[in-house]
Amino acid sequence: MSTATARARADALLTGHGQTYAREAGVKLRDTPQPLYQLLVLAHLLSARIRASVATDAARALFDDGMRTPKRMSEATWQQRVDALGKGHYRRYDERTATQLGEAADQVLERYGGDLRKLREAAGGDVEECRRLLRELPGIGPAGADIFLREVQGVWPEFAPYFDAKALQGAERLGLPKSPGAVARLVEESEYPALAAGLVRSALDKQVADDVTARAGN
Repeated sequence: MSTATARARADALLTGHGQTYAREAGVKLRDTPQPLYQLLVLAHLLSARIRASVATDAARALFDDGMRTPKRMSEATWQQRVDALGKGHYRRYDERTATQLGEAADQVLERYGGDLRKLREAAGGDVEECRRLLRELPGIGPAGADIFLREVQGVWPEFAPYFDAKALQGAERLGLPKSPGAVARLVEESEYPALAAGLVRSALDKQVADDVTARAGN
């Protein structure tokens, strides 16, 4: 595939399917404690085997019920967390997830004073160390760490470009380059999180890939 064709497909993907999952969940991501914590919660919910739309709805429900910070999440009762997840139709894993959200909030408070920027500092610019620290938090496994890093690379640029295996599956489906560096060269650095989100959607839904091809005209 020519570079021009690849860039046309990347642009079409951004236009049609490039909304980040954080934005879909109503999180205005910045390098400040509250949105970073909300992204962590969203990454936790998205990492389950459940539709992304359900996970983002459940995140919105938790935040709407006041659980926007680790302190508020920790102070909420287990039943309040279960009820909020239920409002977002996140029912299959709601009881376990409610427990893990409370435990993870406690750890974020104890280890990082409620501020995930301290986790960033502890990682020292090493992406694998950042993944390891994220995975120490209850409910954050390999998939959750990847989701967090795909989205946070826009405000933590030392970890960019971050296109994990799932994003690269989407790139392959679209006929795009299959290495993080080559994919990154198709867009501006500020567009990495949106491109990663679009690539994941392409990996999960063939109709997304078909739509991108049609939009790009090739």
